[in-house]
Amino acid sequence: MAVQHQPGRIAFIADYLPRQCGIATFTADLLEAVAKEVPKADIFAVAMNDVADGYRYPERVKFEILQNDRPGYRKAADFLNISHVDVALMQHEYGIYGGEAGSHILTLLRELRMPVITTLHTVLQAPNDSQKAVLEEIADISARLVVMSSRAVGFLKNVYGVPQEKIELIHHGVPDVPFVDPNYYKDLFGVEGRRMILNFGLLSPGKGVEYMIQAMPRIVRKFPDTVFIVLGATHPHIIRTKGEEYRLFLQRLARELNVADNVVFHNRFVETEELCEFIGAADVYVTPYLNPEQITSGTLAYAVGAGKAVVSTPYWYAEELLADGRGVLAPFKDPDALADGIVGLFSNEVERHAMRKRAYTFGRQMIWREVARRYIEVFFDIYKSLSQKPMGLPIARKKADIMELPPLKLDHLKWLTDDTGMIQHAVFTTPNYHEGYCTDDNSRAVMVAVTAAEETGEDEVLYPLANRYIAFLQYAFNREIRRFRNFLSFDRNWLEEVGSEDAHGRALWGLGSTVAHCEMDGLRGLSANLFELALPAVEGFTSPRAWAFTLVGIHEFLRRFGGATEVRRVREILAEKLFSLWRDNSSQDWPWFEENLAYANATLPHAMILSGQWMRRPDMFDCGIRSLSWLCGVQTLQGYFAPVGSNGFYTRGGDIARFDQQPVEAASTIRACFEAYRSTGDERWTVEARRAFEWFLGANVLNQPLYDPATGGCRDGLHPDRVNQNEGAEATLSWLVSLLEMQSGARARKERTE
Repeated sequence: MAVQHQPGRIAFIADYLPRQCGIATFTADLLEAVAKEVPKADIFAVAMNDVADGYRYPERVKFEILQNDRPGYRKAADFLNISHVDVALMQHEYGIYGGEAGSHILTLLRELRMPVITTLHTVLQAPNDSQKAVLEEIADISARLVVMSSRAVGFLKNVYGVPQEKIELIHHGVPDVPFVDPNYYKDLFGVEGRRMILNFGLLSPGKGVEYMIQAMPRIVRKFPDTVFIVLGATHPHIIRTKGEEYRLFLQRLARELNVADNVVFHNRFVETEELCEFIGAADVYVTPYLNPEQITSGTLAYAVGAGKAVVSTPYWYAEELLADGRGVLAPFKDPDALADGIVGLFSNEVERHAMRKRAYTFGRQMIWREVARRYIEVFFDIYKSLSQKPMGLPIARKKADIMELPPLKLDHLKWLTDDTGMIQHAVFTTPNYHEGYCTDDNSRAVMVAVTAAEETGEDEVLYPLANRYIAFLQYAFNREIRRFRNFLSFDRNWLEEVGSEDAHGRALWGLGSTVAHCEMDGLRGLSANLFELALPAVEGFTSPRAWAFTLVGIHEFLRRFGGATEVRRVREILAEKLFSLWRDNSSQDWPWFEENLAYANATLPHAMILSGQWMRRPDMFDCGIRSLSWLCGVQTLQGYFAPVGSNGFYTRGGDIARFDQQPVEAASTIRACFEAYRSTGDERWTVEARRAFEWFLGANVLNQPLYDPATGGCRDGLHPDRVNQNEGAEATLSWLVSLLEMQSGARARKERTE
């Protein structure tokens, strides 16, 4: 099914204002445009610094990387990963990142756990080996590559081998300005009554401004009122190496050609609002660039978007953007051709205004609002495709080997436990008091505590924890109506009078486990008392999972007190109810209890396997084995355990929701598979259990571990693009149950083979 994912956090990686460069301006404009379209999203930037002291960034910038500090790129990746970023939008230009051909950026990209959209501001037709290798790896890691011209699309496919489906053509964004007569703005700059030619951008030798100055004498002879404005500060990198050498050369050239009064230099970096006024005042915009391989130009895009008549040299981007009569092309390094183009436009007002109109009409698709919407469309398309084909980590980042069974580590279990009981959720690894407690998790917690005590013999540590969880269940039980409440706020106020049927069933499972595995008489006695008081209510339940949870709890209880007649009677009733569901809904191609797969699915066959075995009902046992076998097939993708996701589940005849994958599904599958193994001796069930267990360790469709060896906890789930970094109670308890079950299963296999 399609994943409808509303972006929560979006990170931009690039230069950022107030750094003076075109990409910094582009990034800031695109970021703000996207922010307007998704106002609820948290959008921020990771900024590249080309100087050690950095810049006085706005609040949008939350992290900085010094261009040549390679460890800084790795730290930035870690920052983005722990920030729960949904998508990273990177602007790529070889010169803004450190290392050979900007290779340091790969250090960051290789570590990211979210999809990356990369906008390419340069795509070379004839790259050197390093440039080609860097771009090819960026293409491999990126979910999409955005380019701004059709020629760049062709280069990506033919030179770099990028598949078409990975490439998006989105125009360079431009401000949304009205289509006005240039005379409206001219008085702002002291050129009213004059014809104005404009060139803007950071000044550097490659801009070819000298050829435009050489064209001015011919233009001025025909139209003496013409003024050529050169707007923009000298590029900071040029300043650092050569100072104002190029600007002084241009000024000297204008004097030598006797057009100094017709050429005006504005040596400053202007903000967007003033820039739009300069562009608005221009009669003709000129880009006499020298490099034919320039694949994009923000300045040219701005001029076209504002509806300017343009004269340009035929670099790649200009050829494409000025096609169909949207501008005039003149040969490179040819002042006479530039002069002819401009004189022709000044001499033919009708054609010049028609050209302006064609440019402005074309430019409406380039305004920032439309460009932002295209990027957001790409974002949603990525998540739609990830629901079908998840984003695995690049080969270099995959785990070479899956870990053997880690040691049982209870640090995080203890962190989530306070004087009241098990806290329900966490923010990363810190308990989230806002979410309070629930009976579901305290039931699971007592199972872990008593089973771990039995497994490790550490009664002195684990029984006090079990005692706390049982105390919570006792407090949750309403003896008047004999039902468990579920949700308790942190200030110890119940948020409901009656909890769900599933919570009641899980409580019975936890109590039954305590009766079976705990050697402390007081805990076992209280648990047995609560179990017997709470059991009768289940006969009136309608939830199949509540029946299944209770059935597993009953079998735990009967391990200790096998002669409990009333408990055995309820077992027969619930087992028949669950088996009736199977008979009513199953078919050859859908051997299941319901019309859908939802949550804790493997507990249903688990309950049937137990019931069929201990009630001597081969039909129930066969039902359990068949349904579990089918479920394991459904839950396998690309050889990995891939449980049905909670983002839509799986309805008969529909599509399987592959995300969000939950640890509780792995835990219930492991338990059911080992029960099948214990009852049949068939090794296939240990293989399935191992497959589900290794899901925690990184053998999943993302190749990313959910188990946290530093805390002993478990992350909350698997999204299409990343692991949820929060380590809540359900996930951590599911991990601990699974590890204990694997340890127990290993002993069972050893005993069977000896």
